[in-house]
Amino acid sequence: MRNANIISCGAYAPARVIPNHYFDELLGEDVSTWLEEKVQIFERRWCAEDESTADLAEQAAQLCLERAGVKAEQLALIILSTATPEFVSPSTASVVQHRQGAQNAGTFAINTACAGFVTALDIGAKYIRADEQYRYVLVIGAYAMSKYLNRTDKKTVTLFADGAGAVLLHAAPSSTSREGFLASELISKGAYHSWMGIYGGGTRQPISEAVLKNHDHQLKFVRKFPPELNPEIWSQMARNLSQRIGVAPTEVHRYFITQININAIWETLDRLDVAREKGHTIMHRYAYTGSACIPMAFNDAWEKELVKKGDLVYFIGSGGGLTFASAAFLI
Repeated sequence: MRNANIISCGAYAPARVIPNHYFDELLGEDVSTWLEEKVQIFERRWCAEDESTADLAEQAAQLCLERAGVKAEQLALIILSTATPEFVSPSTASVVQHRQGAQNAGTFAINTACAGFVTALDIGAKYIRADEQYRYVLVIGAYAMSKYLNRTDKKTVTLFADGAGAVLLHAAPSSTSREGFLASELISKGAYHSWMGIYGGGTRQPISEAVLKNHDHQLKFVRKFPPELNPEIWSQMARNLSQRIGVAPTEVHRYFITQININAIWETLDRLDVAREKGHTIMHRYAYTGSACIPMAFNDAWEKELVKKGDLVYFIGSGGGLTFASAAFLI
């Protein structure tokens, strides 16, 4: 059986840097101390006024292809995950396909919020395993949440940021070492669908004066999530992957987990008896980039040579909905 291997990656963040003191001035209170001491966020990147999700995705995709030495016309499929699409319709993936000149690639976009990249990675790997016409599949996570932030809401405006990351999957014969995609899992907790999101602008609440007045067209935390929720589910997903592929969680070389709260990542690794340094983090400079954060973290580790051929890595993501996704790869 053919398998899907990760052969390249790329990432991009906007040039505009927003330091913590920007919010001290914006909100008229000290938020820097909490951000730096409690969640270890020091700065983030926001799009320029004329920059959008497709621009970020395009840059990450281009770097990924250049590193692989693969031409855009060799792509069979582009899967793009985002909760901040270029348009309500058509798909942002179509925009990126056109800009890349990937005329032979099919496209679609998915939205499972911040679990989207890992979900898309799972889908891309299974396309390759199921159908021989898919040799190269480009998977992108992109996020431009600064466009949807209420500048007076300190619960969201200080945490969310913009960026994009991409990986290139390549079809290769399955080897005795099981290189490439090994296992995955998707979980949803739909009872939480109304707890966080952008609720104005869809068919339930089309844009109107009332929607704008109530800031329903912008990101909102409606209710506070139980703090143990992510660590419980992330650690269980890691155990499930480990059981399926016959390894202990301590044998995994790197964990790439949703980058919204460093304490939740640490608690997850502690529950698994895994050294905290195995959980690679980038929120310190990029804050929370949603569906882009996991491929951006992977790209950062790749560039720093912290992942190499033969390493076992776990991708574990979660997002509004609630949605959860995990995947194990042998690089």
